[in-house]
Amino acid sequence: MIERYDEIGVGYALGRRTDPRWLTAVLDALGDAASVLDVGSGTGSYEPPGRRVVAVEPSAEMIRQRPRGAAPVVRAAAEALPFSLSVFEAALAVLTVHHWADWRRGLAELRRVSRRQVVLAYDTALHSDFWFVREYVPEVAALERSRPSAPEIAEYLGASSVRVLPVPWDFTDGVFPAYWRRPEAYLDPAVRRSCSALAQTAPAAVDRGVARLRADLASGRWHAEHAELLDLPEWDAGFRLIVA
Repeated sequence: MIERYDEIGVGYALGRRTDPRWLTAVLDALGDAASVLDVGSGTGSYEPPGRRVVAVEPSAEMIRQRPRGAAPVVRAAAEALPFSLSVFEAALAVLTVHHWADWRRGLAELRRVSRRQVVLAYDTALHSDFWFVREYVPEVAALERSRPSAPEIAEYLGASSVRVLPVPWDFTDGVFPAYWRRPEAYLDPAVRRSCSALAQTAPAAVDRGVARLRADLASGRWHAEHAELLDLPEWDAGFRLIVA
C-alpha cells in the first residue's frame, strides 16, 4: 500500500473532500469515544473534531497532503500498529481496508488497540455492478473480486451494527461511484486519478471505457438508458458503516 499511494495519491486531496453527511454518520458511530486512532487516514478527511485523535498512514505522499491542523500522524501500517493494548477508545478505518496487504491481520490490530472499531467499507459486488464498471470498464470487476467486501469485514469483526451509507447525488467526496448521476465527471482525468479502482486498472482499458462514455453522452444514449437515475436524490453503491 505504501508504494501504491506514493504513486497514485498525488493530488488526492483535491478530489477527496469531506462530505458532511458521511462525517455525521462517522461521528454517530464513534459515540462518546474521546480518543480515536484513525488508521489509513490518508489526508484526514473523516478525522473527528474535538477529540484526541492519532492518525496512522503509511504513505509519505498522503502525509504530505494533510492540512495544517490535522491530527498528529504516525507513519506505520495497519498490520503492525505501534500502540499498546486497548490504548484508544475507538479505532476508525475509512475506505482503507481493501488496500491492506493482510486485511484480517489489520482488523485484528484494530481490535487489539481499541475498545470499539468503526470501519467504512463497501460491498464489492455492488461496486462491480456500478454502471461505469458494467458498461464501460468491466476490468475493474476483477480488481474488486480481489478485495475484501463489507460483509466479510463485518463478519470478521463480529459487528454489532452495519449501516447503509447511500451516496447523495451531489456528494462532495470523489469516491469511485460519487458521480453516479453526473457521468460527465468521469471524462475529467483529475476525477479519475482520485479513484483508486481506476488508477489501478490498465490505462488502455480505462481510456477505451471513457471514449465509449464520451460517445454515449454526446449521442444522448447514456441519459436515455439511465433515465431512472436522474431523479434519485441518493443511490446505494454498497458503502457500509460497520461498528464492532
